[in-house]
Amino acid sequence: MATIKDIAKQAGVSPATVSRVLNYDSGLSVGQDTKKRIFEVAEALNYTKHQKKQKPENQVIRLIMWYDSEEELDDLYYLAIRLGIEEKAAELNIRLLKESLDELSSEKTDGIIALGKFDAGEVKTLQKRKEPVLFVDFDAMNYGQDSLVVDFQMSVDLVIDHFIKTGHEKIGILAGVEYTKVNHNEVLDSRRLYFQQRMEQLRLFRPEFVLSGDFTVAGGYQAMKDFLAQTKEVPSAFFASSDALGVGALRAIQEAGLRVPEDIAVIGFNDVSVAKYVMPALSTVHVPTEWMGELALTTILDLTKEKAPVPRKITIGTELVLRDSTN
Repeated sequence: MATIKDIAKQAGVSPATVSRVLNYDSGLSVGQDTKKRIFEVAEALNYTKHQKKQKPENQVIRLIMWYDSEEELDDLYYLAIRLGIEEKAAELNIRLLKESLDELSSEKTDGIIALGKFDAGEVKTLQKRKEPVLFVDFDAMNYGQDSLVVDFQMSVDLVIDHFIKTGHEKIGILAGVEYTKVNHNEVLDSRRLYFQQRMEQLRLFRPEFVLSGDFTVAGGYQAMKDFLAQTKEVPSAFFASSDALGVGALRAIQEAGLRVPEDIAVIGFNDVSVAKYVMPALSTVHVPTEWMGELALTTILDLTKEKAPVPRKITIGTELVLRDSTN
């Protein structure tokens, strides 16, 4: 694991600045460019695969980015996937044309990677381009489109199984809230759905233990702070739908005078670089985000070579990584 000093040296800042940025210290006054550099270095050092460049492919791939650069810093999940796409593109000498959905250029490309969440109208917009499209982190099979997704059901089962194994029965979830960009349609957090289904099967589901907030540290902090201020009974364990939510929840729990994991255990989701550096270090579900980005690039290249008779859905597995925020 890269150290704070490693990140500081490569980012050109002090170790103290790196530590405060990675812990989302709201009292720290540094520019967005500095934050962006620190987070990208932290993710890049976490991503150790390096290969020699291969023969030029002479292809151009359009990368539709759902998150802008500021949103990437609030939740590093999409930043990590993007870095994987960029690394693989550089390795293969593929040119990436990075655009947002509302500012698509007329330039012809060999294929499109759509990274993020989309509604029916946005999918239709991309279908009109008459170019192969791969949706990443969004299941577009219902629209007849190729998709690369994470196995959320397996991930939720890993979390619940661990909590029960370690003696927890009062288990809550801090789910995420997000919206499509163009039409602002709410996107269902499927982790919440799978959590409820599994907990109902176990006859342990408590609707009052279901919280929600924006997929940011601030969103997780506010949701947990409000919950702890309004309730007398609290779960002994919480699953957060992202590490950003989990980091915010940790702060709120500690500010309320409760201990992690003694009073409330917390498991996040994604295993972004900052999960290792917060106090206590965050247990989480590891998603191989950089490799997921690599796979997205190689998959869209395959789609440009031969049209498949039916759309495909590639599902990525996950692993549970236990650190100090759990028993």
